[in-house]
Amino acid sequence: MPTLFADQTLSAQTAYAQLFDAALGAESLRGIADLAGSFAAKVVAGKTYWYFQTTEPSGKLHQIYVGPDGEQLRVLMEKKKAPGSLNSLLPLARSAIALGCEAAVPQHYRVIRRLADYGFFKAGGVLIGTHAFLSYANSLGVRWGDVSRTQDIDFAHAGKKLALLLPSDAKVDTSKAIESLGMGFLPVSGLAGKTGAAYLIPHQPEFRLDFLTPLHRGGTQPYEHPQLHVSLQPLPFMEFSLEDVQQSVLFCQEGSVLVNVPSVERYAVHKLLIYGERSGQFRTKSAKDLRQVACLMEFLWTHRREPLLTALADAQARGKGWLARLRQGGVALAKGFGDAVPAPLLKRIAK
Repeated sequence: MPTLFADQTLSAQTAYAQLFDAALGAESLRGIADLAGSFAAKVVAGKTYWYFQTTEPSGKLHQIYVGPDGEQLRVLMEKKKAPGSLNSLLPLARSAIALGCEAAVPQHYRVIRRLADYGFFKAGGVLIGTHAFLSYANSLGVRWGDVSRTQDIDFAHAGKKLALLLPSDAKVDTSKAIESLGMGFLPVSGLAGKTGAAYLIPHQPEFRLDFLTPLHRGGTQPYEHPQLHVSLQPLPFMEFSLEDVQQSVLFCQEGSVLVNVPSVERYAVHKLLIYGERSGQFRTKSAKDLRQVACLMEFLWTHRREPLLTALADAQARGKGWLARLRQGGVALAKGFGDAVPAPLLKRIAK
């Protein structure tokens, strides 16, 4: 039987595990030494006042007032000189890449890193799509076969439901984070026609950022989340992926970033649902999604069968519409990858 994945070497698996553990620890220890920028003094009427300044990739300079010169401020300045907790992750990331782990495209990494720095993931943001799928290779200790990469980066957020859990004064300026990259991203029409739930670079239209959320009674029109400051495009079945989220590390030669991703089992079942939901030209474009499902289903059936069957049963119990779409996805899966996906699993999907 042909297989859609190969095991990573033990050294690669160990390298990723070390990087993941170190990233979790570094995130909890982050301090002023990890901030990009420096202190600058201004003298006004003979008194010295200090500002913290940082320059965005676009060249725009920002200055934040810290306070008047004094002993406490100088202690803070000394802490800034110390090595940051995140600096220790770079050698581990490069080692993992050298040993065969899957690395992110640097340009994509910078976008995800910037949103993380602005607090998007701490506020419940989730990385989905192909970048989540590639991260699973490292966390599962495998290398996928011929899986095409995409230039779009997909993010999701529980939206209106999670807003109730955020403090009333919490603010994540997602749109400002994207602007601060200086890459030229502009908001464009989302999937339902309203501007703001997607961003692209005019001369690189394939490089796209999409912000998605579960479909609720409010309809399919994008809406701006008041605390995230970004529009979210509601999509059906999205809640299924967001009900069980785990952490993963995305990395490249420039560094690493801790992100939220859906549990691998729910990701696989959700992709199957989405395939069944699409029709016509949209289904043709989702061929890569079906291959991702096949890769994951083959691996999970062998190594994590019970969690996979639990996720599948959950989706099947949610109504006729869910069942119909799973079956449609299952038919396509059997037709395209029946020689790799185990027959007992295809039978479970078709029930």
